[in-house]
Amino acid sequence: MNNKLTLGIFGFGVVGQGLYDIIKTKNLNLAIKKFVIKHPEKKRSLPAELFTTDAKAVLNDPEINTVVELIDDAAAAFDIVAAALKAGKNVVSANKKMIATHLKELVDIQHQHGTSLLYEGAVCGSIPIIRNLEEYYDNELLHSISGIFNGSSNYILSKIFNDNLAYDTALRQAQDLGFAETDPTLDVGGFDAKFKLAIVASHAYGLYIAPENILNIGIDKLSTSDIQFANEKNLKIKLVPTAREINDKDVILYVLPKLVSAENILYNVENEYNGVLVKAAFADEQFFYGKGAGGHPTGSAVLSDIAALRYGYRYEYKKHIDAGSLGYSTDWEITVYLRYDDEKIIEKLEFTSISERYYAQDFKYVIGKISLAKIFENRDAINRNGVFIAEIG
Repeated sequence: MNNKLTLGIFGFGVVGQGLYDIIKTKNLNLAIKKFVIKHPEKKRSLPAELFTTDAKAVLNDPEINTVVELIDDAAAAFDIVAAALKAGKNVVSANKKMIATHLKELVDIQHQHGTSLLYEGAVCGSIPIIRNLEEYYDNELLHSISGIFNGSSNYILSKIFNDNLAYDTALRQAQDLGFAETDPTLDVGGFDAKFKLAIVASHAYGLYIAPENILNIGIDKLSTSDIQFANEKNLKIKLVPTAREINDKDVILYVLPKLVSAENILYNVENEYNGVLVKAAFADEQFFYGKGAGGHPTGSAVLSDIAALRYGYRYEYKKHIDAGSLGYSTDWEITVYLRYDDEKIIEKLEFTSISERYYAQDFKYVIGKISLAKIFENRDAINRNGVFIAEIG
């Protein structure tokens, strides 16, 4: 049954504007009643009567049956989403930090109040990965999910390796185009990708893992020496989140830069595009590709969720039902490239094997095997100027 939706939308930034642009081109069974904004003094492209600064104007309005949350404040977003769900309103959100941090609580609220929270737009822009994990892979054994989840960092790396731009120049371009924020830490530090990975892992493996327990190291310490090393080896550096089931009982999750060869499908995922590689027991390998940044790609994912609510769609979280035997682990070895400036860090990380070392006055690196647990334990010593780490393989 196609139910009419009356929308109250929180936020009218890049994604909010993108969503409105798409909605106005469609003949959908929905209406936007009110936008809640933070800065009423800003010039808007719509009539003033559509805007308010009062959240209660949406949350307490019985005519509004669907809330769309598109703000950048994770704490405020949680309050809005929780209140809306408890008030009997369905919700669509694109706030990956809020969802990753509060997912178990939000699932419980949905079950208690019979409401639905959808968040396709929170993960990988226009790529429908959450819906596929819920519907296509619901009975599938998934070996791993990895890829490029952040369009901003991927744009920067593409400009570095394809156009020979300096890191700072590529970052400014990304900011000028609206792909990166004025403070780009969430993107280039790997936090954005980590939040998305936590959400993906929940739907893939039925685990609620707090983001602070997931390793993330970004690309912000990348140097010209690292770029030269990659170029000489005919490799590119990508920021890659990875979820993998190991030994039939544990799942590992981490976000690290990765040196990839031309044979790797992620090698040619460029600019603001995302790519998600799913390796399954029966479906084998499948690859999802699409724009991961920008108002219209994310807005299209948000609209897809809104449209699904017209037919009463909700996530069933099927993997959580059978997840009792799975746990979360950092007891796993990976091969890494590590540029460093102090021998003490080699001692701290306790490489189990070293296959290559290089010393020069201004450039020292080592390639070897190390456990995720040791990287996580020493992440502050690694994530600083003078050090850069990347997975190989």
